[in-house]
Amino acid sequence: MSSRRNFIRNTAATLGGLGLMELLPLEALASIRKKVAPSDRINVGLIGVKNQGFNNIRAFLKINEINLTAICDVDDEQLDKRKADLSKAGFPNLKVYKDYRKMLEDKELDAVLVATPDHWHCLQLVDSLSAGKHVYVEKPVANSIAEAKAMVRAVEASGKVVQVNQWQRSQKHFKDAVAFVKSGQLGTIINTKTWMYRGTTPLPNVANGLVPAGVDYDMWLGPALKRPFNANRFHYEFRWFWDYAGGLMCDWGVHLIDIVLWGMGASEPLSVSSVGGKRLFPDDPRETPDYIHVTYDFGSFSNTWEHYMGIGAGQYGKGHGIAFIGTKGTLVVTRNGWEVIPEKDGKGFRMEAVPLIEKSDNGLELHARNFVEVMKNGKPEQLACPIHAGATVAINAHMGNVSLRSGDRIQWDAAKGKFDNKKANALIKPTYHNGFVFPKV
Repeated sequence: MSSRRNFIRNTAATLGGLGLMELLPLEALASIRKKVAPSDRINVGLIGVKNQGFNNIRAFLKINEINLTAICDVDDEQLDKRKADLSKAGFPNLKVYKDYRKMLEDKELDAVLVATPDHWHCLQLVDSLSAGKHVYVEKPVANSIAEAKAMVRAVEASGKVVQVNQWQRSQKHFKDAVAFVKSGQLGTIINTKTWMYRGTTPLPNVANGLVPAGVDYDMWLGPALKRPFNANRFHYEFRWFWDYAGGLMCDWGVHLIDIVLWGMGASEPLSVSSVGGKRLFPDDPRETPDYIHVTYDFGSFSNTWEHYMGIGAGQYGKGHGIAFIGTKGTLVVTRNGWEVIPEKDGKGFRMEAVPLIEKSDNGLELHARNFVEVMKNGKPEQLACPIHAGATVAINAHMGNVSLRSGDRIQWDAAKGKFDNKKANALIKPTYHNGFVFPKV
């Protein structure tokens, strides 16, 4: 037994030294956690246990104060799998729920992690706050403009700590890149670019079928329109259908456009214009665009978002990224690092180049720690991505989709919270179904 403990301890030390703690086996994760006094424990529950939810909780479990007490999902198969996984990580006595509202009744629960499909985020955040819980919510924070604004109001009224999982804001190289942008060294920034070129294949068409055994499909649908079960709309693939999400625009777009808004100190645009649609895979069942080009006008500068499904070669030789284009140089940042490409004139380069500075840390783990520290110190101004930041970028992303779906360039009246377009205004607020009611906050 002692040799096994030594192996686990040595494995953790080696991986930590390599910066690969995210690869830590679950058994090793249990071994490196230090005991804390019961009064220092933070009891958390996880809503949505599959891919992103499990990634998030793994990051949290590296924080000694975190005490996972409950998990919730509509799918028994996923619950059984994660219960076994988390037992290996040192949590053998988890409470298991299929209805998150039952979990929120637990008075001992301090915080919840929400990692469900986008159409559930608003209700689950508001209900969690009403139950007195702090919340770590997955991006995009909302599936519509109206939901994003309602969530801001709910958080402001709650006095609780809410962090949006736009973890790039916690990563050193993104913070350094934004600081460089704000320093003025790039000169006047007149345009920014954000993009994601995702080399992928068409989604096969499948017929409607029976709900898988152990799945509470009605609970999975929640406020979304009642439809027959189709595997293409379930689990990971939900993000390509308007009832539940906003496609690549809201999946990757919120991460990358967020860095532009942060760096430029921008909020909601004056106008938005989009072109695109189902250009690459017109016959596959996805509803969201596989190609889109969006231009945001912020007055003093513009931003473009561009994504492709099925084309992987991106801009500046990078499949995804953000570019701040200034009169002296262009800063390009991705999840791998950042660099500056200087502008040239007749006299030479206008500034010094900055060779690629590679990423050096784990943004998700730092983001989780930031959330926990703010819960402990009660200083929400220290949050890396508070609700206002998450809501603002979600609104930007949805505006890109709204422009495309309404078929027009749209002007935004921030004071009134409306567009100058009837079709666009009809897409601001979703209709809730199946007895669920849009939150009144």
